[in-house]
Amino acid sequence: MSAAKELACAVDPVLFARHYLDYIPDPWQTKMLREKRRNIILNCSRQVGKSTTAAVLALHKALYKPRSTTLLISPSERQSRELFEKVYNALDLLPHRPETSEESAASLSFVGGGRVLSLPASEKTIRGYSAVDVVIEDEAARVPDELNAAVKPMLAVSNGQMILMSSPDQKQGHFYEIWKDEINFPSWVRIEVPATECPRISPEFLEKEKQELG
Repeated sequence: MSAAKELACAVDPVLFARHYLDYIPDPWQTKMLREKRRNIILNCSRQVGKSTTAAVLALHKALYKPRSTTLLISPSERQSRELFEKVYNALDLLPHRPETSEESAASLSFVGGGRVLSLPASEKTIRGYSAVDVVIEDEAARVPDELNAAVKPMLAVSNGQMILMSSPDQKQGHFYEIWKDEINFPSWVRIEVPATECPRISPEFLEKEKQELG
């Protein structure tokens, strides 16, 4: 790859995904990966690729921004492991594996780069982190409100980005309030992804589910 194309991939996570991971993001994934505003909320159907998108974004940030920290927060330890496995899966697709200074089931750090940490939704697990560049809440509708409040100060100094992504759940909590209330939360970029917009979910499957589930 030419130096110019390598630089382009370093700047643009969408080009990075295409050239290095052989992955073509859907239009909504392209929007999320390229969005520079601080606050993003995604209301997504299941199985549309939100965890894969989070993994691509986290890996790109860690590879190309030295001393950066990206936190991946999931409601449970099992979900944290599954999300972090997607980061490793993306890493294994790179033609030349970069040198790491730390690798574990929940932490990945690159020599000369940044780090990615995947944690279950518990205040005890996230206390102590500061100047975080990106926080991604997976299944944010199921993450406790008090944990979301505890995370926000970590972004103050770094002017970091918070991404909430989830399939719908109860009509309460920070995810629901932010999604529905554009007056009190005007700075949030809202991205809605119904199952009908995912090319990997067939209309036949959706029709069958509609008949069975109502």
